[in-house]
Amino acid sequence: MRVWLSANEAAFERSLVHLIQLYVEQPQVDYSLSADEEQLVGIVEKDAYEMGIMLSIHDDAGELEIGESIKETRYLQLKGKMVTRDADGQLQIYTTNHERCVEAGSSYEQYRKQVKNGLSHAMLALMTEWSGLEQPWGILTGVRPTKLRHDARRRGLSSEEARQMLKEDYLITDEKIALMERIVDRQLTALPDLDQLQKELSIYIGIPFCPTKCAYCTFPAYDINGRQGSVDSFLGGLHYEIREVGRFLKERGVRITTIYFGGGTPTSITAEEMDMLYEEVYESFPNVGQVREITVEAGRPDTITPEKLSVLDKWGIDRISINPQSYTQETLDIIGRHHSVEETIDKYQLAREMGMNNINMDLIIGLPGEGLPEFQHTLSETQKLMPESLTVHTLSFKRASEMTKHRGEEKFKVAGREEIGAMMQAASDWTDDHGYEPYYLYRQKNILGNLENVGYALPGMESLYNILIIEEIQSIVGLGCGATTKWVHPVTGEITRYANPKEPKVYNDNYIEVTQKKIDMMKDMF
Repeated sequence: MRVWLSANEAAFERSLVHLIQLYVEQPQVDYSLSADEEQLVGIVEKDAYEMGIMLSIHDDAGELEIGESIKETRYLQLKGKMVTRDADGQLQIYTTNHERCVEAGSSYEQYRKQVKNGLSHAMLALMTEWSGLEQPWGILTGVRPTKLRHDARRRGLSSEEARQMLKEDYLITDEKIALMERIVDRQLTALPDLDQLQKELSIYIGIPFCPTKCAYCTFPAYDINGRQGSVDSFLGGLHYEIREVGRFLKERGVRITTIYFGGGTPTSITAEEMDMLYEEVYESFPNVGQVREITVEAGRPDTITPEKLSVLDKWGIDRISINPQSYTQETLDIIGRHHSVEETIDKYQLAREMGMNNINMDLIIGLPGEGLPEFQHTLSETQKLMPESLTVHTLSFKRASEMTKHRGEEKFKVAGREEIGAMMQAASDWTDDHGYEPYYLYRQKNILGNLENVGYALPGMESLYNILIIEEIQSIVGLGCGATTKWVHPVTGEITRYANPKEPKVYNDNYIEVTQKKIDMMKDMF
């Protein structure tokens, strides 16, 4: 659908377009900064656009200057109008009008937030009236909704005040607010000192290789077959990064909270390479014996062997992920997993026999060809295994994935909004029935049904790393090809990022420079 959008604010174009995308699949949006109602009706009347939207905010007191604070209460007048054609070709007009109050003493940043919030409210009101669809997350298009609830807690708001704020300011439904509250409570149980961890950091170690690349994936992941030269060179650079970063952390007395091996699939490399890598970690990093959690993603069952599990056991690592995604073989074949359902079950049981006592499994809602019956089958198979934690992802059409490139083809046909919602509800009901608690949540662009990804765990088995990276409490230092470092300043809370090269050859050519840049950044942080 071609959409013409006009608003008297250039800074909020992206936010407003994201809201349109919640209702219209792959819209083509043209943005204008000035328009009138006659022009709005005219462009739809002439069939230049299927939808025209005009939003405006007027402040009688005039625009606020950067850095200026509000001396007297201001009232923002907000108007919204949408013009479309119905199935019979008749013009349909939708309008919204309301006033927004910005209290005296508010900062420039708070004022601008109210302007953005008001425009978003108007957009949501128009799109909801046109479509009849309720958005459970309201105007939120961000990744980390629970950060809002933590922020309210730190500001001293009561549960009722926080609930009211989330409902009125962001239009989040009661159901999603209740989910946020459960998650925040569980996080504070798992990490009672969550607010005091800014002076520590966590480590992410990226292994950018997989047996094959899944159709929905956009992570840095390269087919390991035939690339052993690249693997050897990459591991040399990774060992260097670990040694140098570890030396800095020891010198500055910086403690590590958690370590996470991701990718790619970290168990794609050989058992011998894994053994040497973990030895490097234990020799180089400070306080490894007191690190609260070490996780290794063994996500692809076809990479798990008795030898690799023995290496994990040798180094005291018992938290791993074995990810079925689905228990329907046809689905695994379509998405390029290249392992069987039986192999997932066999490798899970092997891991149990070899001492893995904290296993996570990932499931994906909305994979091609799957509806509620297929997902219920996946849940029933999961019940036979009962992993300590379960992450339920809602499929997202990521820009560079094979699935997105071929979206609309019969092979990658996915369920509709209502059925996706029913699958998410089935997951919620199943986890409740089996003693799991939700403990972290994040959202993605182009996620089916505008829903979410939720991590569930048996009490006491939550992934601390997942909580820390989602809530952005402390810095996560990324080592390895494709790893991103997220700096969270321990005093100001300001967040910045630094990405390692994604391609193994580029990483191999630049790992010394990359390591030094990170160490220079840490000198300012610690």
